[in-house]
Parts: sequence; C-alpha cells; structure tokens
Amino acid sequence: MNPSSPLPLLATTAFGIEAVTARELQTLGYETEILGSGRVRFAGNYTDAMKANLHLRTADRVLIEVAQIPAGDFDALFDGVKALPWETFIDAEGAFAVKGRSYQSQLTSVPAIQRATKRAIVERLQSVHGEKLPESGATFTVEVAIAKDVATLTIDTSGAGLARRGYLDSERHSPMKPTLAAALIQLSHWNRERPLVDPFCGSGVLLIEAAMIGRNMVPGLLRDFALIDWPAVDQEAWLDLLEEARAQVLDALPESIIGYDEDASALRLARQQAIAAGVDSNIHFQRQSFSELTSKRKYGCLITSTPYDDHSRARRAQWDFYRGFPDVLRQLPTWSHFILTAFPEFERAMGQEATRRRKMYNGRTECHYYQYHGPPPPKAGDEVSSESTEEKPKRTFTPAFGGLDDKAKEQAQLLKNRLAKRARHFRRWPKRGIHCYRLYERDIPEIPLVIDIYHDYLHITDYDRPHDRTPAQYADWLDHLTEAAREVLEIPEGHVFVKHRTRQSGSTQHEKVSDESKIVVVEEGGLKFEVNLSDYVDTGLFLDHRNLRSQFREEANGKRVLNLFCYTGAFSVYAAAGGAASTTSVDLNANYLDWAGRNFQLNGLSIAKHHFIRSDVMEYLRNQKPEPKFDLAIVDVPTFSNSKRTDDVWDVQEDHVEMIGLTLNLLSEGGILYFSNNFRRFKLDEEALQNVQIREISKHTVPEDFRNQRIHRCWKMVRKTG
Repeated sequence: MNPSSPLPLLATTAFGIEAVTARELQTLGYETEILGSGRVRFAGNYTDAMKANLHLRTADRVLIEVAQIPAGDFDALFDGVKALPWETFIDAEGAFAVKGRSYQSQLTSVPAIQRATKRAIVERLQSVHGEKLPESGATFTVEVAIAKDVATLTIDTSGAGLARRGYLDSERHSPMKPTLAAALIQLSHWNRERPLVDPFCGSGVLLIEAAMIGRNMVPGLLRDFALIDWPAVDQEAWLDLLEEARAQVLDALPESIIGYDEDASALRLARQQAIAAGVDSNIHFQRQSFSELTSKRKYGCLITSTPYDDHSRARRAQWDFYRGFPDVLRQLPTWSHFILTAFPEFERAMGQEATRRRKMYNGRTECHYYQYHGPPPPKAGDEVSSESTEEKPKRTFTPAFGGLDDKAKEQAQLLKNRLAKRARHFRRWPKRGIHCYRLYERDIPEIPLVIDIYHDYLHITDYDRPHDRTPAQYADWLDHLTEAAREVLEIPEGHVFVKHRTRQSGSTQHEKVSDESKIVVVEEGGLKFEVNLSDYVDTGLFLDHRNLRSQFREEANGKRVLNLFCYTGAFSVYAAAGGAASTTSVDLNANYLDWAGRNFQLNGLSIAKHHFIRSDVMEYLRNQKPEPKFDLAIVDVPTFSNSKRTDDVWDVQEDHVEMIGLTLNLLSEGGILYFSNNFRRFKLDEEALQNVQIREISKHTVPEDFRNQRIHRCWKMVRKTG
C-alpha cells in the first residue's frame, strides 16, 4: 500500500455532466477519459484521490478502479475477484462492505453477487494476512457493478457522496444536489464579474454553489472523506491540501448574487445554509414573485431550476406559467438566461427555441437545461474613453428575449402620423359632449391595434394575428408602439392600458384579464359612466353603441323599458335620463348589475322605478306571461355564452328567433325592440318572426369614428297587432 503508487481512478457523476467533471479534473492537472454513463477516468496516487475529493464540484464520488473481469456465472465472478490484489488496498484490520448492482446480465441476484464477492475478497486477504480479519480498522467500501456479464470492481474513496457538502441541513430535503447546481453554474456564462439571479432559489443551493465558485472556495472543506483514515494515506499531504485550499479563497464578490422565492420557509433555510457554507455575506435572499423580477444591473445571468409538477391536471397551469416567462425576461435585455426544467413543452410554451439545450437528470427526473444567450459584456475598447469626451460608436446587440428592429421603429412613426391626423379630425368632439371615442382601428394593416380615447386615457386592444416575432419581441414591439401613441397624443404616463383580445372559443363574452381595477368615471352625452380600463377586455361602455344610446333616450320618455343582457346598464341609464316611466335590466352577472346600479347613482337617478334582475335572459323570458309589460326594449346579445351558473348554452344564430319572439310577446302594440349583435356571419331569420315590422338600421347606429362599419348590426323591430 504505497501512497505514491499509481491508481486507476474514476470520478462518477450524473448523466449529462461528464464533460463538466472532466474539465474540472483537467483544471486540476489530470488527463481524463470520458467513459460515458456518468464515469470519467483519470490516474493518480492517494494524494491525487484526496485532492479530487476535496476540489471536485460536480462529481458524485471518486473511486479506485480495481479491475474489470468476466462475470457470466458465479464461478467466473468468484475466481476473478479472488485473483485480484486486494491486499494492496485493504490492510489486515480494514473493514470492507460490498455493494452490488446488475444490469442486463446472467447474474441478477444482487445479494448473491455481494456474498460471492465478499467471500472471494476474504479468501484472498486471508491468504495474505492470515485467518483473522477483525475488520476493526478503516472502512473500505467495495462495489461490484455487473453490466452485460462484465463486472467492474471499485473501492470508494469518498464515503458519503460528494454532494454532502457539509452546509446542507440534514433534516431538510433539497430538490437539487449541490453537484448538479455546480454543473449548472459552470455550464452558464456566469463568472464573479457578472450579476447573478435565481428567481426560484428555494433552499438556495444553486446560489451557494455559485458564491463558492466565485470565491474559489473548494467544496470539500466542510467535511471528511473515507480514504483519510486509510493507512496508505499521507496525513501530512492531507493537511497541506487543506492549507492550500484555505489560502486560495478570494474575498467578497464584486457583483451581487440574489435569490428570490415566494416561499418564506424555503428562504429561511437558504439563509441558514448560506451561513453554514460561509457565503451569507455574498448572497441576498428576498421574498418576491417571478413576475416582479427586474434589475438595473447589466450583462447578468439568470440561472434557475423551475418548479415542475408532472400531474396531468397541472400541465395546463405549467403551460400558462411558462408562457409568461418571455414577458418577464425581456425586461433584462443584456442578460443571459439558463433554465433547468422537466416540462417537455418548454420551448413551445416560450415561443422561442433555446440557443443551446442539454439533456440532464435531476435525481431520476429527466430534464433539459435550456440556454438563452444574451450579448457578452462590452470589452474595454467598446467603452467611452475617460480621456476624451468623444464617444465611441454604440455597440449593437441582440437580446436573448425581445428587441426592436428597424421595421418596428418605422411602424411607430407611421402610427404617430396617423394618430396625429385623427386627433386633429376629432379635436372638436369634446365640445359636443363626446369624450370617449375610437381614434384608430387597424387603419394601417401592419399595425393591427384598436385605440380608444377615454378623456385623457388610452385604451389599446391588440388583436391576434400571424407574425414572425417571438412573444418577447412582439411584446417589445407593442410597448414601443404604445409609447409612441402616448407621446404623440400627450397622454399622461400611467394613463395607457393595453389588452390582448383572442378569438373567443367556448367562453363568455366579457373575459377578465387582470385584477388591477383601474376605475375611471367618464362622460358621454352629458351622462356619467364608470369604466374599468384594466380588468376586462371590454371596459363597461361599448363605444360603438353611442348613436343607438342617444336614439334610445329620445324614444324612452314615458315608456316602460326592458334591457336584456344589460351588461353595465348604459342603455337603462340613457332611458331613465330620457324620462322612462320604468326600466328593467336583466343580466346573469351580479357584478354587472351592481355596476349598473352605480351608474344610476353617478347620474343622480332614483332607482325606485328601476329594477335590476339577476337571471339568465332566456330563463327570464320563458317565465314571463305573454302580456304587454313594456313599450321599448333593447337586446344587445353576446355571440356565445356558456356561463357556469346555468346549464344552457347561448348561441345567437341558433337562439335568436326564440329570444326575439319571447321579447315581442312582452311589448305593447307598436312597441319597439332594438336587436343588436356583433357576430359577423349572423343571418336574421325574418321569415320565422311573426307579427313584426323589421328594418335594419346599422348604417345609422355605427358612429363615424368606427372604421369598421360592421362593428355591429342592428335592427329596429316594431310589434304589429296579430
């Protein structure tokens, strides 16, 4: 057992990071051979084995590779093991346990493999050391791993796995091994000169490993290893290695390392482990959600392992979770991003392929490490010289997420020109009592936005359409055009609200998109209305019905008025202000009925003669006796609705005849029904409607500020005597 004798050594590691471990060994001065399947071979003596255990960040263990022997049957295994020089490794007092594994081999019983190997080693050692083997000395763990009838015999020099750094809380499970965390850091672009953020830091292992790398703290300083107690090991050499390792530790990092998480208990554990590792002064942990992520620092790295739930019911939530990533990450245009996840549709959800990807395993879970490379930090020659006031040409770079091209800048100018022209055209409208109107409606085909004015607020709707930008690039494009609109119209900051409208499919008409609740009181026709500019795709006041509301008010004096699908009650307010004898507003949504009540209060209208009924419209109509209860009715129907509060599914094309017929039954002779909808392919079945005079009045009801004159279709229906 000569301490300086050469040893065939193996560094075992997780699948996918063998090359990282090999680079670490090469940095330590060893030639390596990557064997695959999580094994890297190198050569050295016992001191080298100690050094590898002490310094390797990504290896699981350091093993002595004793031999490879045939193991097609137990006789071959026994004879092959017994023939090996175990006495050169294990002394007479050495305690040796045998662990076993078998893969695609004739010998499948691991306990039997272990017993045969143990008996063979015992007989070999007895032949050298004598019959007594007390096993009272240092521990040697032998492993026999059989694969395809070939047995690899190794001795473990590490003891506890190298992932047991010494700073980990023994009672708390970490979702990521420090060895994998160190590999993620080394596979990234991060170095101690760059900021680092982990937005899902959990127990902080990844950031602790980064801080240790940044400060050149070797990972094995806080623990011992099995071979330290072996008789063949030079204890002085071990002490020299420790002293050398402590001397090479660097001072505080020049850039920040920050960990965010929403779990307060995980952050407490992270701080405790950072203290135990001696890097607590280098890491700032903070409770914060991913959506709040931002940084003023430049050229940083985001490195993280995202939470993942493989349950089928969680897949949709995971999809939505990752779809929101680009909008957050584009806020860091000079950063690079490195994300480990097991979610199989990650790139599709992100809407953008990674610069590089690497298959890895976190425990037994198959993952991929997605790398989105941002621009490199500027070199000294790219910066402004301190000796001259003359600036160098600006560097151009492509961010990992987002970015604007020249076309986007040209489109912003086109939009400015168009909005300025439209604003001049409508400059006198406020004096006519019109403070809410459509300013732009996809006038320029390549800019498919709808922009509405609400006093000094802008409400911008972005419509789905094919484009060649990534989600982050599109978000930057939309922000750029939004800011251009705000500037040219001189809208105050914070007064612009952007919505994204998708094609409705199996949903209700008014979808909630936010919880910001920006409520503004606006004026139209001398009346006041509450609008919500932030929370719904629609604000609560349909601007395309401005003309019809005015006409409705003129006809409402002394009338009993019915408003079906009343939404926020704008038609009812107009009717009441026009002198209606009574109004009845029907909607299934209690929130909208409350909203309608507030609109009445805003205008000082007593609700004594005005009724708000929460009901499914068709159910309400079917429960009414066919007798004249109303003189004037408005029905602005949704195209489709499948509210959870009713089993009925409303479809305007299939259900309009029944609804119109039931409504007409409630009108007095000569009573008027205004029927409106915005389904583009809608066909009114006039032949199925009896005792009614029908005239389409869409040309008169769509206001002139609407470029799309088919924003809705409207019919005036007068009940005739039977």
